[in-house]
Amino acid sequence: MSFRDRMLALTVVALWGCNFLAIRSGLDHFPPFFFAGLRFAVIAVPVLLFVPRPTVPVRWLLLYGAGFGFGQFALLFAAMEAGLPTGLASLVLQSSAPFTVLLAAVFLRERLGGVRIAGLVAAVGGMTIVALGQGAGDASLVPMLLALLAGMSWAVGNIATRKAASREPMRLMLWMCVIPVLPLFALSWFVEGPEAWSTLGTSFTSTEGWLALAGIAYIALAGTIAGTGIYVSLMSRYPAATVAPLSLMVPVVGFTVAGITLGERPAPSALIGGAIVVLGALIAQGARVDVTSRTRLRRHDSPGPVEHSPTWELAPESPHVDGSHCAQPAPPRGRPRRPDAAKAR
Repeated sequence: MSFRDRMLALTVVALWGCNFLAIRSGLDHFPPFFFAGLRFAVIAVPVLLFVPRPTVPVRWLLLYGAGFGFGQFALLFAAMEAGLPTGLASLVLQSSAPFTVLLAAVFLRERLGGVRIAGLVAAVGGMTIVALGQGAGDASLVPMLLALLAGMSWAVGNIATRKAASREPMRLMLWMCVIPVLPLFALSWFVEGPEAWSTLGTSFTSTEGWLALAGIAYIALAGTIAGTGIYVSLMSRYPAATVAPLSLMVPVVGFTVAGITLGERPAPSALIGGAIVVLGALIAQGARVDVTSRTRLRRHDSPGPVEHSPTWELAPESPHVDGSHCAQPAPPRGRPRRPDAAKAR
């Protein structure tokens, strides 16, 4: 990964690390499923009006929207509404990185080297240290499971992004936002009731509501259009096992921002674990990816690029512009000479 792309990846980490504060401000006012549908709807409406659909197979677009959009945010918002702390939610969601690596090994035939595996194990170990330091052992089991399933859904979306192999990553990301809108609003209608829509009207009459709207604006512009757009661009150009471990650094930013804005002070063990996460993620991201023997064989046997000569001439059977054909060389006259007669002479 080039230096420029590394800086872009760190920009994504910073944007997503601040995203969880915006999510918390939105959940303080809106029900979780309605809030999830609303955050995608504000992007989906202008996309449907002004952005052409990317030229990718529909199945990968639908899978991307179902995994990254619907599954991830419905489960994450439900976990945070059920009591999962904001900082801990930012940490558990990064289980998407090891899930992505495992799914990429199965479905994309990406095989990891020893260095990358060591970096990934170190990063997951650091996440465990941070989780224990921040009281994960005292958290309820159901919110933790919901957040883990959200990480799995994110990983499924990552695989769909790689399979789509779009040359228009920004369009792909924007059209992903269209997919989960109706399913999320339908889920909100059946679970939260039609009263959820009334919170949209009251959001303009209270300070809490204005903070929630500001949270939606940040999530849509910074978290989704900027952050996810850059992430999808990197995912389309690099192996999934190269890009995914970078998300392991998001909780470090999340805990830092929470400490500055909310006065939360991480435990010393969390600081040590955070340093291990950063180191392990950088090692896992910088290592070289191996491919399976079948993939190497395909690359070896694939024809190279066709080189065209600066000059050209008509093939013997090619018609001229006037419809005539090229003259063929006249066959030799006389009977063909037998090979044995030639040897006798």
